[in-house]
Amino acid sequence: MAEVALLAASKMRSADEVREAYGAGIRVFGENYVVELSAKAPTLPQAEWHLIGHLQRNKVPKVVGTAALVQSLDSVRLADELDRAARLRGVVQPVLLEVNVAGEASKSGLALAEVHSLARQVASLSALELRGLMTMPPPRGDPRPFYDTARDLRDGLAEMLGRPLPVLSFGMSDDLEAAIACGSTLVRVGTAVFGPR
Repeated sequence: MAEVALLAASKMRSADEVREAYGAGIRVFGENYVVELSAKAPTLPQAEWHLIGHLQRNKVPKVVGTAALVQSLDSVRLADELDRAARLRGVVQPVLLEVNVAGEASKSGLALAEVHSLARQVASLSALELRGLMTMPPPRGDPRPFYDTARDLRDGLAEMLGRPLPVLSFGMSDDLEAAIACGSTLVRVGTAVFGPR
């Protein structure tokens, strides 16, 4: 079984709450909004910061070089913009493809049929490093079939690209045990870390 990392989802949490969580041993934090990432990351630069929410292309320069991992790559145009910004900064930006496994109209992410094409595109870009997949199941029902689909998709992509894709980002406070059983290597936990808002 792969090692599982805990990401504290710190959306709408204060810098003081984040520092308290860091003091308790949490080292990885995820922000949904670029403005919050930009404000909080400098206050705790020793932590690892991820962008876990939707990323607009015009906000890319604020994210590249700040986020250790962009978990929400979902289009060719966004990939090209991330690659351009990373080359300008002289860095390689790690990314995950965000996959809308259940095909929900209310969620961002790639349709299953789009994933292989974007993975090939990202693999061809010199300043991006594809690390794996991120997904979120529907809010009700058994999440395991969706997690199994994401894991199997990742395995197929790794075989297609001929290299490992070590990160599977799925599972939150309510279903992290199921996510880990299905192969998640990175669980995004907010309420269980910080308590209710």
